[in-house]
Amino acid sequence: METIDRIKQQVTENPILIYMKGTPQMPMCGFSSRTIEVLKSYGKEFAYVNIIADPEVHRALPEFSEWPTFPQVFVGGELIGGCDITLEMHERGELEAVLNAASA
Repeated sequence: METIDRIKQQVTENPILIYMKGTPQMPMCGFSSRTIEVLKSYGKEFAYVNIIADPEVHRALPEFSEWPTFPQVFVGGELIGGCDITLEMHERGELEAVLNAASA
């Protein structure tokens, strides 16, 4: 399976998905760590892909998403953004509704 096809499948099959450096238990960068903490605070299940362990996804994801940095958070099959946008949505009280809709 081509890497882009694998990414499409991951995004489609997982209502809430984060592409990150490391794992939720051991984030490998501050941006991934902050984003994970926000996602965990809602108590919703989410999937993750460790881009350090999957260099093909690390190379192909920015082309797929048209977003150059990591982490990348997909909700309901759509990119909502990286750390800054996720944190802004959280602070404005917008993230919970988006996560609830995706996990319903």
